[in-house]
This record gives sequence, structure tokens and C-alpha cells, in this order.
Amino acid sequence: MLTRLRQIYEAGGWVLVESAVADLPADLRWLYESDAVTLPQLAAIHEATGATSTADLAAAAAEHRIRGEVGPEVEERIRAALPNLRALMPRIALGRAAAIAEPFLTALRAMPEVAWAEPTGSLRRGEDMIGDIDILAPASEPAPVFDALLRLPQSSRVLYRRERRIYLLSERSQVAVRVPEPSRAGGRLLYLTGSIGHVDALREHARTRGLTLGADGLAASDGTAMAAAAEDEIYRALDLPCIPVEIRQGNGEVAAAARGELPELVARRDIRGDLHMHSIYSDGRDAIETMVEASRALGYEYIAITDHSQRSAASHNLTVDDVHRQADEIAALRERFPDIAILHGCEVDILPDGRLDFVDQVLSRFDVVLASLHESAGQSPEQLLKRYGAAMQHPLVSIITHPSNRMVPHRRGYDIDYDRLFELAVETETIVEVDGAPGHLDLDGALARRAVAAGAMLVINSDCHRAELLDRQMTFGITMARRGWVEPRHVVNTRPLDAVRAAIVAKRSR
Repeated sequence: MLTRLRQIYEAGGWVLVESAVADLPADLRWLYESDAVTLPQLAAIHEATGATSTADLAAAAAEHRIRGEVGPEVEERIRAALPNLRALMPRIALGRAAAIAEPFLTALRAMPEVAWAEPTGSLRRGEDMIGDIDILAPASEPAPVFDALLRLPQSSRVLYRRERRIYLLSERSQVAVRVPEPSRAGGRLLYLTGSIGHVDALREHARTRGLTLGADGLAASDGTAMAAAAEDEIYRALDLPCIPVEIRQGNGEVAAAARGELPELVARRDIRGDLHMHSIYSDGRDAIETMVEASRALGYEYIAITDHSQRSAASHNLTVDDVHRQADEIAALRERFPDIAILHGCEVDILPDGRLDFVDQVLSRFDVVLASLHESAGQSPEQLLKRYGAAMQHPLVSIITHPSNRMVPHRRGYDIDYDRLFELAVETETIVEVDGAPGHLDLDGALARRAVAAGAMLVINSDCHRAELLDRQMTFGITMARRGWVEPRHVVNTRPLDAVRAAIVAKRSR
């Protein structure tokens, strides 16, 4: 496609060029839009290196495979543009990106030709905003894999295709699928997953051992390539443990791994229950029974049904009468499903004056109370923090949910003093939530790491409103926690029910 664009460009067909540029692999398009290269230079680089992504371009620049085509000055312009290239690109929210990628991953993993299939880049690292959807699926013969992908209903049209790489349009987003040789797929997966900072740190670590790290993995000092079917083979060759994908950010994780100081991050298998979900009593889609059955299928030991309080802005809320009816329904479900503990909870709003949306007589009926700020009411950050502080001081409030109340990607979180918020959580023995709802993803990784450093206890919840999404949203929550270097010991719902109840009782007896 780039060769044809160059021909059109040279013939003066600018109108056609401008419309076709939009269909280029996204990173190439934005490199061109950055003015680092002309279209003929971009075509020459692509024809010589096969680069279609920022990672490809970074590898080609590091190995000086670009300057032979366009000269050292242009290579330096490209190198300078790469760190900021993704900042120029429109990004999509993690939840939407995961939903777009899922049918492709499912199809690829079911193909007998494919050894395995994994997303790469920011999607695999679990960033809350994704720059691209790029999937790696090793196979000896790529053509049957591509032909099968083209038959998927999600594949609108082909934007780009070469022997081992295809770009498809799906739901107005580009989906790239690479099909490397299985024997070298580990190196490619590692290189395409880590941030530029992570790869640079690994490259320097490799250099100290007389090795070179490139886009296809490691090579010895004499240039001999070292095959690696899995990325842990590369880490092992570098005398490092396999660094969890969520923290491959270039934030000191390679040095920590070299010192043997990487944490054992919380994982899906550690989660025993979910303490934040909604039913038809507020804005959930499904009945409590449906939520219970789906939770049992996930192997949970306990859950909490936590519908919204009476003055929440949700589409429907718990009234005082609803609280009594809901309690009776939960009691009946406990008898029917003795293999899972069903806590009766509530997500109570923190009102603008700091009071809670139910009086204490009602709140005391719940097994667990979650408190939330859903509306800033035009208040300053200091006033918002006071509202949180008032709720945390209340002995019946066990958990503060989605503390920044951001709405990804439309609304930034509150600009409050989070370090003070975490101090208050420690002082009052209040648990702070990592919320896996794709619209919240809150705490994000950076705030979760600060919360743990302050000594706060966390809970990872789905905040789910549909039974079919319980697992996906819990997974998102775990991803955010892992990005914050959170360990199982920091998370209350990695503990048995007796320990959860003890934490609630300890707060209530203050």
C-alpha cells in the first residue's frame, strides 16, 4: 500500500493520498503526521524494514537500519519523534479495546495452526487507555490464519497485508495480527509488550552480559541469534525472573528484578470474593439470584450485594422498604445456596454535607457498607476530601469505593490530596477500593501503589451491573492492582470470609 501511495504522491494525486493515509497502520500514519518524514521516505523505510509500529521503528532505529534508506538526519528525527508519537494518537479505553480484541483472540486460540495468541503493547500491559490493538499469534504458515480471520464477522475490511502481518478494521479500530515463526515468537512478544523504557532497560541489562536485545530476541556478541519460543526464556538467559507484563513500564522493574526484589503480585487465583456488585434493586440488569449463580460459577466463597442508596443518581435506588425486602430475599437465597456466603450490603452516597444517604438505623442492618462520592456538587478538592474524611470516620463504613470517581475516558478524577486520603484510611481502618468497572478503573495503578505505600488495606471489586461481566471486570480490577505492584497481603478479599468479617467488626467497634 505504501508503494502505491508513493506512486500516487509522485503523480500529484493529493486528494487520494490524504484519504488513503487514514488507512495506514496507525503508528506509520502518526509518524507521517508528525512531520518527521515525508511520504516517500516513509515508504522507503517500510519497504526496507517492514516496520508498521512504534516498536518496529524503535528497533530499526536502534539497529541503524533506517539511515541506509533515508540518511542519518531523518533517522535522528524519527528517533526524536518516537517517544511522543503515541501521545499524538487517539486512544481508546481499555474496556472497549479488550472487547474488540476478544473475538480475534478467541478465534486464534482455537486454530490448530496457532501455538498461542496474546495481545501486545499497552493492551497486554493493561493501561487504562490503549494506543493500538496488536495481537501476536505464532504459526508456521500464516496464510490459513489470515484467511480464517477474514471470515470473522468482526473483520470489516483489510487495511494492510504482508506475509506475516495483517491489519484489519473492526468497529472503526485497527486490529493488527502478527504471525511469527513459533521458534522466535518469545522474543517478538517480549519486545512488543514492554514500554520503550522497559525495553531500553532490558537492552542495557543484556549489554552488561555481552548480549544484544533486538526485536526478535537476544543475540550473542558474534551476532548469533538465540531462539526463544517463550519470553521467559529470554528473561532466564538474562538471569532475571519473568517480569509481570503489567509492570513492564520502565519504572525500575528491571533493576528490582536483578536485585531479586520483585513483589509477588496479586493474581486472579488469590481472589476469594467480590464485595461490590449491583442488582435490579438499583441500576443492575440482573436479579440477585442471577448474580449469585454467576458468582458461584466463578468459585467465589463470598459476595456482597451492594445496591445504591436512596438519593444516588442511579436510574433506580434502594428505598428503606426495599432494604427490608432485599434482606428477606437474600436470606432465602442463603438457604438455597449454602456453598457461598451472600452479604447484604449497600453502596451509600456521601452527601454534600458529609452525611451518609441512610440513617444509622438503616445502615446497621447491612453486613457491609460501602461509601461513595458520585457527585462533586461543585465543591473544592479540600471540601471533597472532608466529605471522604467524614465518611471514613463513621464506624459503619467499611469501604470507600472508586475514590477518584473518574469516568474513563470522559472525566478526570477528583484533584484531591490522595496521600492524605490514604492516611485517613489507615487511621480509621477503612478499606480502599480498586474498582474494575471499565468506566472507573479506580484506583489506577499509580494511586494503588501510593495507597499500599501508605499502609492502606485495599479491596479489588468488579462493581458489576451484569452477571456475564463479573469475571471480566474483576480481571480489570486485578490488572489495575498489579500495575500498582499490589500483593495478595494488601488485599482484603484474598482472605477467608472470617477475616473479612473481622475487619468489618474491628471498624465498627472503634
